[in-house]
Amino acid sequence: MSTVTDRAEPVEVADGYRAGRTLPLRVELVRQLKRRRTMVMGGVLFALPFVLLIAFQVGGGPGAGNNRVNLMDTATLSGTNFAAVNLFAAAGFLLVIPVALFCGDTVASEAGWSSLRYLLAAPVPRARLLWSKLVVGLGLSLVAMVMLPVVALAVGTAAYGWGPLELPTGGSMPAGTAAQRLVITVGYIFVSQLVTAALAFWLSTKTDAPLGAVGGAVGLTIVGNVLDEVTALGDWRHFLPAHWQYAWLDAVRPRLDWSDMIQGTSLSITYALVLFALAFRGFARKDVVS
Repeated sequence: MSTVTDRAEPVEVADGYRAGRTLPLRVELVRQLKRRRTMVMGGVLFALPFVLLIAFQVGGGPGAGNNRVNLMDTATLSGTNFAAVNLFAAAGFLLVIPVALFCGDTVASEAGWSSLRYLLAAPVPRARLLWSKLVVGLGLSLVAMVMLPVVALAVGTAAYGWGPLELPTGGSMPAGTAAQRLVITVGYIFVSQLVTAALAFWLSTKTDAPLGAVGGAVGLTIVGNVLDEVTALGDWRHFLPAHWQYAWLDAVRPRLDWSDMIQGTSLSITYALVLFALAFRGFARKDVVS
């Protein structure tokens, strides 16, 4: 009499294969750093402080020709002021682009090159592939945000000297304290952009067109900014990430106020976690043919 068992047959794998060692972060990082769009984006952010410096030299100072006093008017007072102005000028839109680019192009570009299925056949587990690409994408986004104020601080210090942060409302902040506040500012801007990053990453798992993922994330971010300007929405605007994008301005005031930054951070992280979860869940079930 034969005996029938329902024990599953063991899955054979190659000697030395470890799922956790596939597509290492350093390999993915090198691949992304060598791409032309990474170098172009880095060049743009590196050049921005020099462009503003030339503009201020040609135009005779940021406050010339207007009667309003704002952060932009203090740009030439010190290197710390110049760095703060660069962040103010770039935070609304320019810094959105590298985040959407690095997180939205990463998976969709593999599908567009028809190399995604070969990566999965390597075999690279789907969750591992997404995790590697997400970590590298967020890492490059953070580097882009850090590079801008660092270059601006160096350029501004060389042009205007190292000194306190002069506030547009009057008074000043010691240079050491101002540098710490700029670190807080960059950290908050990065967290506030997690929604754009998550949206771009989710769209990247849904399409084979990198431009669609990047453009979709940027477009929806712009829509959020427009909706935030609609005062008729009242308190509903508090649920828009764009409503809190400039909460970091509380960090460049004499008295540091965390309340708005805490609300903006909690909202951004909540939306980002939901979108990241949708990306991983959808990609795990996706029929990859490209």
